[in-house]
Amino acid sequence: MNGPYIFQSERLGFRNWMWSDILKMSAINADPKVMEFFPAIATHQQTEAFVERMRKQFEQNRFCYFAVDRLDTGEFIGFIGISEQTYESDFTPCVDIGWRLAPKQWGNGYATEGAKRCLEYAFNELGLVKIVSVCPEVNKHSEAIMQKIGMRKIKTFDHPLLLSYEWLKRCLLYEIERTSR
Repeated sequence: MNGPYIFQSERLGFRNWMWSDILKMSAINADPKVMEFFPAIATHQQTEAFVERMRKQFEQNRFCYFAVDRLDTGEFIGFIGISEQTYESDFTPCVDIGWRLAPKQWGNGYATEGAKRCLEYAFNELGLVKIVSVCPEVNKHSEAIMQKIGMRKIKTFDHPLLLSYEWLKRCLLYEIERTSR
């Protein structure tokens, strides 16, 4: 492990969450641009619960939506990683990949770079065989990242947790499987 990092990509460090990340992640979660494709912005309490859930998931599984820092500045920029999903669906339980970065970090390729590195970690270090990703059909930016990291579209479906949100409920399911070596 390099310093506080579980692993690194060229420009990013991936680590477990620290309590000091909560305020910074709360600011990201409170930004309407960041949360455009979610039912609402997340409260400080929801962010605190999220960080606690991720810390526990990492302790149990060696993975979570990792806290991510830029290596050049040490600045916390959000999360990229993999997480267990257990909501009611024909493809759950599963492990999905996701990302949420501060807007000032957008457009630098961090989400794509980080997601590719997380897939390497999932397949090569953890031995996982399949990772999925889900986003509302209207979230073209996340869909583009899914495509850039080599995922393929499986289907469109109504997300059971978004049924009350007409503009969000139609979601895309993408997946990628470990290639045998």
